[in-house]
Amino acid sequence: MTHHPDPQATPARAAYVPSLIAIGLVVSVISALGAPLIPEIAAHYRATLGATQWSLTATMLVGAVLSPLIGRLGDGPHRRAVLIGALAVVTAGGALAAVAPALWVLVAGRAMQGVGLALMPLTMASARENLPAERATGVIGTLSVVAAVGIGLGYPATGFIAEYLGTAAAFWAGAAASGAALALAVLFVPASHHAGRAPRLDVAGAALIGAGVLCLLLAFEKGADWGWGAGRTRGLLVVAVVALAAWVVSELRVAAPLVDLRLMRHPAVLTANVTGLVLGLAMYLGISLITQLVQLPQGMGATPFVAGLCLIPLSITSAGANRLMPLARTALTPRGVLPAGCTLIAVGLAFFAATGDAVWQAMVTMGLVGLGIGFTFAAMPALIVGAVPAHETSSAMSFYQVSRYVGFSLGAGLAVTLLRAFSGGDESPSSAAYGHASAAGAVLCLVAAAVAWALPGLGRRASRRAAVRAPSPRAS
Repeated sequence: MTHHPDPQATPARAAYVPSLIAIGLVVSVISALGAPLIPEIAAHYRATLGATQWSLTATMLVGAVLSPLIGRLGDGPHRRAVLIGALAVVTAGGALAAVAPALWVLVAGRAMQGVGLALMPLTMASARENLPAERATGVIGTLSVVAAVGIGLGYPATGFIAEYLGTAAAFWAGAAASGAALALAVLFVPASHHAGRAPRLDVAGAALIGAGVLCLLLAFEKGADWGWGAGRTRGLLVVAVVALAAWVVSELRVAAPLVDLRLMRHPAVLTANVTGLVLGLAMYLGISLITQLVQLPQGMGATPFVAGLCLIPLSITSAGANRLMPLARTALTPRGVLPAGCTLIAVGLAFFAATGDAVWQAMVTMGLVGLGIGFTFAAMPALIVGAVPAHETSSAMSFYQVSRYVGFSLGAGLAVTLLRAFSGGDESPSSAAYGHASAAGAVLCLVAAAVAWALPGLGRRASRRAAVRAPSPRAS
C-alpha cells in the first residue's frame, strides 16, 4: 500500500505543497520571460526580430523535446535528483542570458531555462505519490493552472523590470527566482518511495520525437518568412511527419518506451492531449495578438509594461476558476467542464475580434480566456491521472506537456501566418487583420469544445459495444 505522509505533520511537510506550486510558478514565469523583451533584445544586439524570436522559441522547444525524457527519468527512484539538477541548469541559464555578449549566447541561456518547462510532470507525480488521493487531485489541477498564472505574471513583471532596469536585470531576476525554487526543492521535496533501478531510457525514441518536434516547430516558425510552398518549409514538414511516425512505431515496440502510447486508447487520456494541443495553440495565438496590438502604433500605442498588465486578468481568473472547479463539476457534470472552458475562451477571442481598440477590452478578453483556461487546464490532468497507473504518472503527464508546448509554439507561429494572410502579405498588418486572426482563434476553441464533448462519448459507446460482444460467464 502506498504511503501518503500527512502534509501538515511537520513544518517541512506543511511547506511541501506551497513549494511544489512555487516551483511550478517559477518555471512558467521563466517561459514567458523573453516575450516582452524581444524588441529591446533585437535593438541591443542589432539583430532582426525574426532572429531574436529564438530567445522565446528556444525555451519552448527545449521544454517540448525534453518533457518525455525527463518525465521518464522522474518515474524512477531519482525523481528528486532530476528535479534538483534541472533547476540548477535553469538557474545557470538565467545567469548566462543576463551576461550574454552575443545573441547566440543569450539564446543558449534561454534554451537552458527551457529545461524547467519539462519539470511540471515531476511535481505532479510527486504530489500523487506523497499526498492522499483527494488532496493530490486538487494539487495537480492547481499545478496545471499555474502555467497560465505564471504567463500572466511573467509578462508585466518582465516588462516593468526591463523598462526601468534593463533587459539584463530581467534575466538576473529570473535566475534569482529559479535559484529560490532550487532551494525549495532541496529543502522540502522528498525523495521518491519507488525502490529499484531507474527506468531504462529509450534513447532512440527521444531522438525521434526531438527531431520531429524540432522540424515541426521550425516549419511553423519560419513558414511565414520562407513561404508555405517553399522547399525548405515542405522539407521540414515531411521530416517531421516521418520522424513522428517512426517514433510512434518505435514506442509501440520497445519494452520501456518514453510514453506508453497504448494509454492513448483511453478516451480520457486522448481527450486531454488533443484538447491541450488545440487550446495551447489558441491561448498563445490570443496572447501574441493582444500583446502586439496593444503596443503597435496602428493599435493602442502602449508600452510593453502596459501590454503585460493586460495579462494580469488571465492570472486572476484562471486561479479563480481553479477554486471553482468542484462547483463547476457539479453544475456542468465532469464531461461538460472541458467544453464549457473551451467555449469561454472562444467567447473571449470573439469579443476581442469584435472590439479590440482599447486596453480595457484587451483586459476583458484576457479575463474570459483565463476563466476558460482555469477550467480546462485544471480538468485535463485529473482525466489523465484517473486513467493511468501511478508509476506512469510522470511519463503520461509529460506527453500531455509536450502536447501543450507544441500548441503554444504553433500558436505563436500561426499568429504571424494569419496576420500576413489577412493583411495581404503586408508586414505591418492593420488592426482589422488582428480582429480576423482573433476570430480564427475563436473558431479553433469551438473545435476543441466539440472534440472535448465527442471523444468521451465515443469511448463510452465503444466500451458498451465491447461489453455486449463479450461472452457471458457461465454459472458454476
